[in-house]
Amino acid sequence: MMKPLFFSLLLILTGCAVPQPGSAPESLPPSSWGRPQIINVSAYDPKERQREGRGYSERDVSALRENGASALIARAGKGGNLDEKCASFVASADRVGMLPGLYYRVQRHVDAVAQADQFVNRAIALARGRSWNAPSLLLCGDFDGDLPLSAILRFMDRVESRTGIVPVAYLENSTQLKQTLSNADAASKAKLRRMPYWLALYAHDSGAGPVYPAPGNPRGLVNQYGVWSNWTMWQYGGVDWQGGRSRPKVYNHGPYRFSPYFGNLDRPTERNVFNGSQADLQSFWQQHGLRLR
Repeated sequence: MMKPLFFSLLLILTGCAVPQPGSAPESLPPSSWGRPQIINVSAYDPKERQREGRGYSERDVSALRENGASALIARAGKGGNLDEKCASFVASADRVGMLPGLYYRVQRHVDAVAQADQFVNRAIALARGRSWNAPSLLLCGDFDGDLPLSAILRFMDRVESRTGIVPVAYLENSTQLKQTLSNADAASKAKLRRMPYWLALYAHDSGAGPVYPAPGNPRGLVNQYGVWSNWTMWQYGGVDWQGGRSRPKVYNHGPYRFSPYFGNLDRPTERNVFNGSQADLQSFWQQHGLRLR
């Protein structure tokens, strides 16, 4: 499924009169290294307008699509609380031909199985709530940096037992998580590897400290976790809140050069690149997503 980490600088564009979910119509601009772009959103989105350009809302994400996004992953919930914009975001993404996905932020203060149940219940309700164009709804767990290994594995097991789907694992550049996972026993690591790795790295020099040096690039972060052989998605663009304003924090170093803003959008977004082709993206979405049709 995965391609080697040697990316072309040109996007091979494919299109048709009616775009298929996740496809790249000829009207879309080239995306980074010719790889699919994915936007992730939560109830905090859209952020405030900061410059001239296109806007979007949970009811209309056409600007994301027209700027090259192939997919959108919305937060379904966090620590026992559901996200009120989730349903609107994924329905809007589906209408414009983007692949829809969900993530749930798993926190320590609520039982991991209870959070998994809330996530799965939400996903099933959304899947049954409308007629979809997309074939599947991607499922992801966003694991807080202070979670024990047992909580991560219990969340994974519960999602899989109820849906038959192994969720994607989103992990921040967290010293505690890196220590926890890299020191896991062989059986636990083998189990973790069944979840595709969605990494977060917004700067080459972030994460440096007394335990780990700065990872430098995605490969360096993969090595620090000591579990996966490669990454599947890379969140290269995040957003900080400083002085009452959203501030984009976007990786821009070496061969990986990203603009602070996504295309001609007028505000910051949280952005990701998929480590594969558009065809790989389609297969990945169906393998790790809840069937919609």
